[in-house]
Amino acid sequence: MKRILLTVALSAIALAANPAALFAQTAEEIVSKMDDALRPSDTEGCYFVMEMKIPLLGTVAAASYVLGDRLRVETEMQGEIGIDWTDGVTNWVYSSKDNTVTIENAKTEEKAKDADENLGLFKNITEGYDVKISGETADSWSILCTKSKSNKNKDDPKKMDLVVAKATYLPLSLKSSLKGVTMTMRDIRVGVSEDEVTFNPAKYPDAKIVDKR
Repeated sequence: MKRILLTVALSAIALAANPAALFAQTAEEIVSKMDDALRPSDTEGCYFVMEMKIPLLGTVAAASYVLGDRLRVETEMQGEIGIDWTDGVTNWVYSSKDNTVTIENAKTEEKAKDADENLGLFKNITEGYDVKISGETADSWSILCTKSKSNKNKDDPKKMDLVVAKATYLPLSLKSSLKGVTMTMRDIRVGVSEDEVTFNPAKYPDAKIVDKR
């Protein structure tokens, strides 16, 4: 009897520590809760890293900070760093290669659009993909997203591997391959400050400023 009571007690403690274990969840339910967890990013902003492995060129990583119309993208390739800021009116582009900041009238509406679309890959996944749980750890679910027969978009990969955190329902990563390029979105978080998306010249005191406005 003592052994039975001990087993019951340990099970209760485990369930209290992980409320999600109280009931089974389908992949669709997990993705729906992920959508809810990402919703605040529309007003609070978001951060994510897009990593691409390109044949012959190697790996390119771009970290994006998005807050409304403001955007900062940091790209690193073969040891060189480029940072691009925009507020919808002005662009500031820093190049570590020649330690220069170039200021221009805004041209990066497409970049802001691309950043929104990249994050949008996580939203409404079930509209273009069939989803199923392919694995699970104590901290996350792995979900296989297979392109639906009704999805006729040629630019959508045939499958994607999604990992969702159990504690927050935020996506941890999304991996896919298309035309030989492997893409991974990772390190997603909701909430970006204005300082993170605003160019501050004091942080680049030695850089040459080229104003092309």
